[in-house]
Amino acid sequence: METNQLNRRNFLSLLPAVSLTSFIQTPKAAAFPIAANVYNWMTFYTREGKPWGEDLDRNIGDVAKTGLKAFEPSFSDKNQALNYIAALKKHGIAMPSIYVGSILHEAEAIEKSIATILEIADVVKTYGTKIIVTNPNPQKGGVLKNDAQLVLQAQAMERLGSELRKKGLTLAYHTHDVELKAGAREFHHILLNTTPENVAFCFDVHWVYRGTENSQAAVFDVLKLYGKRIVELHVRQSVNGVWAETFTAEGDIDYRRLVRELSAMKIRPHVVIEQCLETKSPNTMNVVEAHTKDLEVVKETFKTLL
Repeated sequence: METNQLNRRNFLSLLPAVSLTSFIQTPKAAAFPIAANVYNWMTFYTREGKPWGEDLDRNIGDVAKTGLKAFEPSFSDKNQALNYIAALKKHGIAMPSIYVGSILHEAEAIEKSIATILEIADVVKTYGTKIIVTNPNPQKGGVLKNDAQLVLQAQAMERLGSELRKKGLTLAYHTHDVELKAGAREFHHILLNTTPENVAFCFDVHWVYRGTENSQAAVFDVLKLYGKRIVELHVRQSVNGVWAETFTAEGDIDYRRLVRELSAMKIRPHVVIEQCLETKSPNTMNVVEAHTKDLEVVKETFKTLL
């Protein structure tokens, strides 16, 4: 599990501009096509013994075969962004959001991290990107951040979000499971010590579920606490604790209930498929077949929000 998470952290048309407030309160976020995150594709490619990223034209061509019209890549520098944009543009696939890693809890790393993200932002906004998702990197060895580091991180997130907002982009905070440890102190500190104007929320439903020791109650508590800040969902399903090969509305997480509650709250986020594989996941289809099925089921499940 940890290996997959760390790999993701490491590897890291135009739509009208809207403010974060209107983004949250109106249905415009749902105008984005359903997307898939690159990490899913990496896990399937790995299982099939194929490299991801050496031939982006072929990789994004596979994405296009599924019917997906949007994609969420991960970038560590502007050159990666330029390469992806060329491939996505060729295949007619939008990039409403991107994922970028960051180090925001170490004073000596903050300036470089923010500068890199702002440089990437200047590139991706030319291709219609409106949301930049970041999950501040954890410390090595599973050591949790101390209070001083959490304060520093929240201040940096607020500053980064403010700078992105000036560029017409929204910063969205994302978590894996480590941020939910120790009473979810890192998770809550970020959202309680930043402003909704500068830091929105990318709700990765299954990481919240797993990070709270498989608690669906916690998933819906998080929705109640921070739902108004959600601009994006990462959706994944598991069955009996194991990531399914394709997304289903029925499983460990009640996604139909999630859709009902989002609808009642008038929240219509950008929906990103992140149905990844782990060791015990079923192995019955290839990446194109799986994502074709994912798209079909996600469209049906989230149709009232799209």
